[in-house]
Amino acid sequence: MVMPLYDDAPLRHLKRPLVNHALIAVNVLVFLIVQSELLGDPLTIMRGFAIIPRILFGEANLADWVVGPPPAATLVTALFFHSSLLHLASNMLFLYVFGDNVEDAMGSLHYLLFYLSCGVVAGVFYIYATPHSITPLVGASSAISGVCAAFLLLYPRATVTGFFPPLTMIMLPYWFITLADRSRPPTRKLMGLKPPLFSFHASGFLFIGAWIVLQLVNASWGGGEGHVAWMAHVGGIVAGLVLTPIFKRRRHPLFDRGPLAVPPAPAPAPDPTPPSQDQAPPAP
Repeated sequence: MVMPLYDDAPLRHLKRPLVNHALIAVNVLVFLIVQSELLGDPLTIMRGFAIIPRILFGEANLADWVVGPPPAATLVTALFFHSSLLHLASNMLFLYVFGDNVEDAMGSLHYLLFYLSCGVVAGVFYIYATPHSITPLVGASSAISGVCAAFLLLYPRATVTGFFPPLTMIMLPYWFITLADRSRPPTRKLMGLKPPLFSFHASGFLFIGAWIVLQLVNASWGGGEGHVAWMAHVGGIVAGLVLTPIFKRRRHPLFDRGPLAVPPAPAPAPDPTPPSQDQAPPAP
C-alpha cells in the first residue's frame, strides 16, 4: 500500500486543526494504555470494545470476564482501538496528512460529526456484509476511509507526496552504498524518486483514486473476513462521498482547483483637481 507523507493543500479557515490533532492523540493514548497491560490482557480488552457482527445481531455473547460497552456502542468505540503499532502508525499517518484539510473545509464540529458518522456507517456496512462473522473489528481505518474520500472531493488537484514501503525497503541498501562511496556523489534521484524514502508526487485525484481502487479490488476478492476488513473501508468511502457535500462549509467548493484567487488591487484614480496657480504643470 502507498503511504502519504504530506500534501500542499493550504488551510484557509482554521489556524490549527484541533479536532484532528485530538483524534490522533486519543488513538495513541488508548493504544498505549491497552498495550501497557495495566487493565489486563490487550486482546481481551479489544474484544470487548470491537465490532463483532454475530454479537450485534444477537447470535452470540461475550464471555462473562470480557468487559465492554453495549454492542451498539462498539460501532464508535472500535474506532479508537488498534491491534499493533504498525496498524496505529499507518492509520494515524493517513489521518494526519488528509484530516487537517478536511477539518478546515468543514469546520471543527462538523468534521468531528463527519468522522464519527463515517465510522458508524462503515461499521454497519461491515456487519451486514459479514453478519455471521465472529472476528473482532477494530481500527480507525473505516472513518479515515471517509476522510480520504472527502479529500478526493475537496482537493483533487492538490499534490500529495507519498512513498511505497516495499520499494523503500528494497532501495535503502542501494542508497546507503552510494552514500558511503566517496568517489561519486550519492544518488539524488532514481527514476524520479527522491531518496531515502524514494518518495513521489501525485495529484490527490490519482493518489486517493488509486487507493480507493485498491480497497474495492481487495473487498471483491477477499471479502470482510481477511486480516483487513476491506468491506469496512468500502463502507467508509461510500459514507465519505455521500456526506462530504452535507458537512462541508457552504463557501468551500467541491473539486477545488487551488488557492482562492485574490482580486487585483484597483488602480488609483487620477487626481481630477487642476494644478494651482503657484504650481507649474508637469513638463511634457
